[in-house]
Amino acid sequence: MATTVHVIVGARPNQMKAAPLLKALRSSDDFEPVLIDTGQHYDHEMAGIFMEQFSMGQPDICLEVGSASHGVQTARILERYEAILLEEKPGAVVVIGDVNSTVACTLAAAKLGIFTVHLEAGLRSFDRGMPEELNRLVTDVLADLLWTPSPDGDEHLLAAGVAPERIDRVGNIMIDTLVSMLPSFQAMEQYSIYGVAPHEYAVVTLHRPSNVDDPSVLSDVLDLLLNHATTLPMIWPLHPRTRARIQALGRMEEIEQFSGLHLTPPLGYLEFMSCVASSRCVITDSGGIQEETTWLGVPCLTLRPNTERPITITAGTNVLTTPSRLDEDLALVLEGPIRQEISIDLWDGMTAQRCVDSLRKHLR
Repeated sequence: MATTVHVIVGARPNQMKAAPLLKALRSSDDFEPVLIDTGQHYDHEMAGIFMEQFSMGQPDICLEVGSASHGVQTARILERYEAILLEEKPGAVVVIGDVNSTVACTLAAAKLGIFTVHLEAGLRSFDRGMPEELNRLVTDVLADLLWTPSPDGDEHLLAAGVAPERIDRVGNIMIDTLVSMLPSFQAMEQYSIYGVAPHEYAVVTLHRPSNVDDPSVLSDVLDLLLNHATTLPMIWPLHPRTRARIQALGRMEEIEQFSGLHLTPPLGYLEFMSCVASSRCVITDSGGIQEETTWLGVPCLTLRPNTERPITITAGTNVLTTPSRLDEDLALVLEGPIRQEISIDLWDGMTAQRCVDSLRKHLR
């Protein structure tokens, strides 16, 4: 009899990690996956487009929690998912990444004694000012099985006293999606819509509170981007949070009219990765983009003081920067090679199958 496995998604980054896992689970006679969408990212642009592009199908269950403060949103997910668990009684729950849905569903499942697996375990920024870091810490303590993407994940867990038998290094599941969809997004040439040429523009994504919530910091960042966009055109898909903060500053009309800055709504995975793959570099504060650019060999400037993905720095193309250093770091990137050849162990497009094999082994 097949084991029912709940796969939890809530925010857009979860979906690109869940898609290959769902496909692998659906291909196995041992498992019956059930897709649970908490609705943490509740609008079509931020979540629905991705679910369609990844051919995941509609969620089996939607919790529809919507937007709220961290505490309220986490509480809503916990309450609604606990009710589902009491009714469904799955054999296992897989949570993904580091969002509020991850920690809330882990807490609900762990309290009911349901076998819980954390996909993308062991990542650490060591910055407790980031809500994601707190979510990772709690999830890794409570989950029964920890699937890590890289050696540093194993090391962090072992240093925290996690038993080795709870840790399986399966690799980076985001790369599974990247590998499978590479031909599609390479063929799109999305950048041509904005009138720019391959390797002659940058892609920008910014949404973290440290960069957009403080008006003076955001204003400085906008000045830097506008200054560089005169010679290096930029494609910038605006996160709703960032758009609201720029509007509050009263600078939206200014940047919308700036010829070198191409503002777009949030893009689907294919459209966005098409832009990234042909860019000269990426300026971001996202987590996952650091990994995608590393695999593609695209130079990446991460506007953060730390990263939970240090392998993208030591073995990849990523550089941490700050608003005060961005001018200098961008100049160095533009003087360097357009692409680098990068190879990281288990970033090979086969992570989902290793996850299924691991789950089968541990549930026995």
